Amino acid sequence: METFYFLVFGGLAAVVAALELSKTSKDRVNTSTPFNSFKNNYLIVYSLMMAGDWLQGPYVYYLYSSYGFDKGEIGQLFIAGFGSSMLFGTIVGSLADKQGRKRACVTYCITYILSCITKHSPEYKVLMLGRILGGIATSLLFSAFESWLVAEHFKRGFDQQWLSVTFSNAIFLGNGLVAILSGLFGNLLVDNLNLGPVAPFDAAACFLAIGMAIILSSWTENYGDPSENKDLLSQFKGAAIAIASDEKIALLGAIQSLFEGSMYTFVFLWTPALSPNDEEIPHGFIFATFMLASMLGSSIAARLLCRSSIKVEGYMQIVFVISSASLLLPIVTNFLVAPSGVKGGGISFSGSIQVIGFCVFEACVGIFWPSIMKMRSQYIPEEARSTIMNFFRIPLNIFVCVVLYNVNAFPITVMFGMCSIFLFVATLLQRRLMVIADSHKTRSLDWTATATKDMEDAEEEPLNVG
Repeated sequence: METFYFLVFGGLAAVVAALELSKTSKDRVNTSTPFNSFKNNYLIVYSLMMAGDWLQGPYVYYLYSSYGFDKGEIGQLFIAGFGSSMLFGTIVGSLADKQGRKRACVTYCITYILSCITKHSPEYKVLMLGRILGGIATSLLFSAFESWLVAEHFKRGFDQQWLSVTFSNAIFLGNGLVAILSGLFGNLLVDNLNLGPVAPFDAAACFLAIGMAIILSSWTENYGDPSENKDLLSQFKGAAIAIASDEKIALLGAIQSLFEGSMYTFVFLWTPALSPNDEEIPHGFIFATFMLASMLGSSIAARLLCRSSIKVEGYMQIVFVISSASLLLPIVTNFLVAPSGVKGGGISFSGSIQVIGFCVFEACVGIFWPSIMKMRSQYIPEEARSTIMNFFRIPLNIFVCVVLYNVNAFPITVMFGMCSIFLFVATLLQRRLMVIADSHKTRSLDWTATATKDMEDAEEEPLNVG
């Protein structure tokens, strides 16, 4: 493996280690023993769930290619996954609120295990079924677990500030350390042990089964809407009204859709972007490097979220600007560096530059996840949390489906440019969210001050006994 990959990985690892070892009391939040026990249980489950997801990530495109499908057919398979998430996501989210978040988390495990099993078949229809099941599972992964956590956190009477600790730790472990280990483990299974590109999917199914056993044995059930008689249509209507009536929720949904849409498009594009001439690249190791960059981002986010003086709505504007600039690198290198016509070989000079830029983007992703979780816990009402969160995924999935459907119609540079524009729009929307949040907070403080003054004036007036 080329020295370049080890240098990038080693440099990122050194920075992450330095950040973690240099933490002071200002970078930590004092919590209780019962909370730590609750948090650690959730982190174990979340890490296993993410291991089941991350093991598959680097090898989905590669597996389909090994079965002989071209980029257009692979794009259609990806569309099936995102389309399934769009069609069924809101339904499963509402069922999670009504039937129970714990049941929804178990359903995620079962659905994703079945999706992994389908990867053994080279039949296009079977793989399509697997993508549909995977889309349903993804909707549950990014709504049911967070909804269960937030509800259980407040049900047990823990401080709201402590949610940031769980969020940042979950991303640091689940989207960082576990993702790195998953990438390296996948690389071991496929490249070192030569077990084939389907081996990571079998390993993923095993981790999901272990996580499901822990959920069944240690989690309690919680629900969203307390009304047992509320049907799905009423839940949809209530969620839509909440989004339409509160600009903060609508802005948050738009920001999430724009960023995640760009992120999922990047997941599809990074492999062909780094190997335009079929260069030999270590997929698992590069993926592990990206996840180390994400780990760096989550470590930075943990420090930012611990400081009450720093507003999440403020620093996320900077994060979106940097992420927008990082995805412009494939366009810049395309103009400045002459493309190589040689097939095969190692990674090109422009590819090396893009790897560094993609690491910057992944660091922004690491900051994004705990930060968006924090904002969702502040702005989204508890009674329809899963439903609203899956509503957010509808425009996200439409965006990704449109991009993937036209994957052969546009050059990769055009799609990266589109993602960069959407991330810049997210910056503007984040600015608007901060302005609205500040104005609401100011009005709330003014009202409190006025009410307090009126009470003090009333106490000072002499009692009129007639």
